[in-house]
Amino acid sequence: MQVLRVTGGARLDGAVDVVGAKNSVLKLMAAALLAPGDTTLGNLPAISDVTIMRQLLEGMGCAVTESTVGATDRVTISAPEHLQYEAPYELVRKIRGSICVLGPLIARTGRAKVALPGGDAIGTRPLDMHFAGLERMGTEISIQHGFVVAEARELRGASIWLDFPSVGATENIMTAAVLAKGTTVIDNAAREPEIVDLCRMLVAMGAQIDGIGTSTLEITGVDGLSGTTHDAVPDRIVAGTWAMAAVATRGDITVRGAVADHLRIALDKVAQAGGEVEVLADGFRVAQADRPRSFDVVTLPYPGLATDLQPQAIAALSVADGTAMITENLFEARFMFCDEISRMGADVRTDGHHAVVRGRERLSGAPVRATDIRAGVGLVIAGLVAEGVTEVAEIHHIDRGYVRFEEQLRGLGADVERVESSTFGP
Repeated sequence: MQVLRVTGGARLDGAVDVVGAKNSVLKLMAAALLAPGDTTLGNLPAISDVTIMRQLLEGMGCAVTESTVGATDRVTISAPEHLQYEAPYELVRKIRGSICVLGPLIARTGRAKVALPGGDAIGTRPLDMHFAGLERMGTEISIQHGFVVAEARELRGASIWLDFPSVGATENIMTAAVLAKGTTVIDNAAREPEIVDLCRMLVAMGAQIDGIGTSTLEITGVDGLSGTTHDAVPDRIVAGTWAMAAVATRGDITVRGAVADHLRIALDKVAQAGGEVEVLADGFRVAQADRPRSFDVVTLPYPGLATDLQPQAIAALSVADGTAMITENLFEARFMFCDEISRMGADVRTDGHHAVVRGRERLSGAPVRATDIRAGVGLVIAGLVAEGVTEVAEIHHIDRGYVRFEEQLRGLGADVERVESSTFGP
């Protein structure tokens, strides 16, 4: 099994580049299904999830061509007049984000057959709100043999209230509504930068959307959309990961290509830890001179602190001065990460949606497993501040969200390598 072998003791120093957000790119690729013809997307990260989504679109009849521009990828998606409406299990099971094809398929073809998705093991993420919103618009939905089967003779605008500002539900309802008859209003809609990014691409394709960036979206359906060219928004989670890595290792990292405004609360936590935060024209810089101070974490939908930054924050807090309270409000199984970092000597106690982290001077290297994308990078950060060697297994999770992660770490001075290990044998 391949692992990342991390030798502790490095202080990260230097600059890294952030490219397009995984949590946006997959949805932009799915939205290309809405318009026959060519849609070109730029600033894409070279990660495995993008490859899987490309294969999924090709299975629906799209032609997808790739090219590399500088440090990023670009794809042109040629959607046919007549789409295949089935998304097969062997691809959908690999990435949760693939459920985002549901709305575009219903809008374009009036039907969809999408396998129930897989993805990270961070807790239940029910699709009830997706289904309820689409049903209000005239879609009949059932679960048959592990597939979501949907059919709509005519999509109609509707007023939809989301019990929770779900990113996925907002995306699926919105991508169906852009081609529905009449006006759809989504109240308590998600406001993440990735939602704004999708809205802007849809508008460039000819959609009519008001309230972009607010909790109320008003979508007036149009007869058809056309292809466009669009660059994905920078990945705020990757940018935030580097910020927390600088705090943990008492480093000095310049993050280029990021939008600091998308990380206001995360960067405020960095400042609470004693870090110096400098906002730049094309990103930000985080410098942590001394041992970090503890800070409390409460994960919330945007503009709150992202749940996807919680493991990285815990890694920094595990070597901070003081005690911190972590409250996880989104995914109940996110604390699976705590079991692994505890193997490295971290003092983390969990109780339901809460965890208490008592900082130690240093952790100790140990063999650990990544349970999801963010847990994986959190464990690598922990390995950087541990004595000895840490081997992080299940690193395919990291590859799903981070481009050349170990190479970037080495560029900052870390001793990290991808190796074959027998420690994690059958």
